Amino acid sequence: MPLSEAFGVLCGTRRVWSFRAGPLSWAGLRAAGLSIGLAALVASPGWAAERLVIKVGPLRQVIALRDLETFAQTGEVSPSLRLYQRFLSPQVQLALQQRLELDPQMSDRMIEDVLASANGEIFTNALARIAPNLTIPQLQAAIRLAASQADGLSLLDILRAVPQETLEIDLSAAIALASQLNLSNLESRSLSGVLEQELKVEPTSLSTLPPSDLDPTAQGQNNRVLQRTLSFRDVDRQRVIPVEVHWTRNPRGPLVVLSHGFGADRYFLDYLAQHLASHGLTVVSVEHPGSNVQALLNLPVDPELAESPSRLLPATEFLDRPRDVSFVLDQLAQLDQRSFFYGGVFNTEDVTLIGHSLGGYTGLALAGATLDVRSLQSFCQDIQPLGVSPADWLQCAAVDLPEQVADLSDDRIKQVMAMNPLVGKLFGEAGLSAVTVPTLILTGTQDSVTPPLNQQLVPFEQLSGPKYLLAVIGGTHLSVGDPSNINQALTELPFIAELRGDETANLRQLLKGVSLSFALQRSPEAEQYRPFLSAAYVQSFSTPTLPLRLAEALPASVQSWLKIMARLTADTLSPSLVSRLAALGYLNALESRQQWQKAIAVHLQVSQVVTVLRLSLPVMIGR
Repeated sequence: MPLSEAFGVLCGTRRVWSFRAGPLSWAGLRAAGLSIGLAALVASPGWAAERLVIKVGPLRQVIALRDLETFAQTGEVSPSLRLYQRFLSPQVQLALQQRLELDPQMSDRMIEDVLASANGEIFTNALARIAPNLTIPQLQAAIRLAASQADGLSLLDILRAVPQETLEIDLSAAIALASQLNLSNLESRSLSGVLEQELKVEPTSLSTLPPSDLDPTAQGQNNRVLQRTLSFRDVDRQRVIPVEVHWTRNPRGPLVVLSHGFGADRYFLDYLAQHLASHGLTVVSVEHPGSNVQALLNLPVDPELAESPSRLLPATEFLDRPRDVSFVLDQLAQLDQRSFFYGGVFNTEDVTLIGHSLGGYTGLALAGATLDVRSLQSFCQDIQPLGVSPADWLQCAAVDLPEQVADLSDDRIKQVMAMNPLVGKLFGEAGLSAVTVPTLILTGTQDSVTPPLNQQLVPFEQLSGPKYLLAVIGGTHLSVGDPSNINQALTELPFIAELRGDETANLRQLLKGVSLSFALQRSPEAEQYRPFLSAAYVQSFSTPTLPLRLAEALPASVQSWLKIMARLTADTLSPSLVSRLAALGYLNALESRQQWQKAIAVHLQVSQVVTVLRLSLPVMIGR
């Protein structure tokens, strides 16, 4: 699929199509193929090539393809492959069995569309780096030929279609690509275990849950919720901003503004808008015209997207999004004063902003974080979307801004709830230290779009004001979204898979209560709703597959890990493979610490029992 559509799907709109054929998507095939390193090398009996030359620096080794085929079929590692045994995992063997099933009548057109896209170019360029003696035209021809087979398409089919007796493989290039992808997964998995253990409250704490006579997750008493779509035209910026307004005739508390993520729309958090409005809050969901779903759909196929993120996300969006909110607040303030119909509806001087992904960035910028992209210049030099997270790549669009430093703050923003925010290096060295308003950051530990470390945990530490961290253990990037507004094909992608709506129902139920309680901290009912912003309350919504945790500070162990990461990368702009491995070792130790403690306790108990028995034995036998 074109890269623009791939990112649109990642950001979760129901109107962006995802190219899928059979059980494995092209995006999944591409990612799986690149993440398994040697997986692309396996052959089957009909191949033209009979051997591989594996190159590692100046060293070369010849490997018979039949040995790799045996591994693919049986898992057996022959003597000639033992040097590479640690790379030939069961996951690699499983990935070799995956196929992209194509309709023979449509395969030609589908493959041509893919090869003509930026995503197809990334795929073939990556294969060319791994197999340097194959040219791009040869690879493209092999893909076309392999796709014409009726039994589906795999990387094995592609290599089978290459008419060469010997294939040269650069193992260093394969490992580099695999490491960047796999390390992120390992870090997320270990981080999940650490946060789940370290932030867990004891059962005794659950006895302090708020009384059941007040339930912030239940629908409010204001059943008569009004809803209307408005549009405001900013003449100076030539920008029309649609908003969805939910309100009741007797509004209370602050005004709540919702800001969607990149490639979504104003309905992404619709379930929250409906819930908050039923409790008397006025909710305004802003749609950002330069980075919504329609902006993605209007993008032409552009092969240079891979080298220039600003062709996908206009650099000016980092300025325009916060300014959209400020402009809308100005317009609503005028309506509140001049309109009989809307009089007294919009409390624009007291705003709680709830944003997701790029909407989280929007809220943090409005809350006082200064946009400062000067440090992005070196980080983004020659960056490729392969091997980095979408957030790390997408933030590089801001490099093209004419304003390298911009104050986008709006003192009407009194609170921010940033869910899976895209932060990275957008706020420079000062980070979020200027944000002093109460802030709640939600992180999903399996979020492969805005991974927790650089996008949420480090930013959380930088906040200066009252703050909460809501950790969704196993949560993905779109877990907080309205299921009716998310492309369901995302739940089936093998590389950046999203959880299904039924798997995240507990989280959305919790967010109804947490968002209401957080917003009402700006009301006379603050004390009444504060107990619902507690670790015990949040944990009570956990399920075995999606544990939930809340804290006002990171655990000391995670703070230590962040400091280690900072020291290891102090002289570089991005973590190297070696530094990430070192930090991962520490994180793995934290993850295993509780298991070690249990093992030691069991050992001591057993030793104590044995000691008692030994002391008693002489007495029992009459000595």
